[in-house]
Amino acid sequence: METLEAPVKKKQEKKLKKIMIINSKATVDSVYAALILANGARMEGIESEMFCTFFGLEMLQPKKMDHLHVATVGNPGMHIPTMIGGLPGMETLASAMMKKEMDKLDIPPVSEFLEIYKASGGKVFACKLAMDMFKLKREDLWEDVDEVLTVGDFYNRAQEEGTQIIFI
Repeated sequence: METLEAPVKKKQEKKLKKIMIINSKATVDSVYAALILANGARMEGIESEMFCTFFGLEMLQPKKMDHLHVATVGNPGMHIPTMIGGLPGMETLASAMMKKEMDKLDIPPVSEFLEIYKASGGKVFACKLAMDMFKLKREDLWEDVDEVLTVGDFYNRAQEEGTQIIFI
């Protein structure tokens, strides 16, 4: 009987307690992937944090967050030749089509999705190095960003057992 209880106990010890998502891109698909994973974790009672770096900082800039695009060039998921994806207006057309489909599914715009996420207890951080590189100031970001962190600060937040980091 003891051999059956030991594996069950080990499985309970490895339970996911915290998810930390790094978003480095500003495309619609990357930003929504981060938001859906982060929000889904909160809905499951899992602690959740997002760390935005490089172009991922655009999801935290009020002037840009609701105007993100789909990448049509070099995106094999678009199933269109690169030459066609590079034609003037293709990125705008593809982005409008994707947003229309998202509206049908009642998926909120980025600004609203971030508010929902924060209201659920999620945390949002911006990368200090990327902010310095792009010459962004704290006031350029969405007012509800929790903090601007260094990479070391971010890793220090991931020290507890049961924490997973996902890079998008």
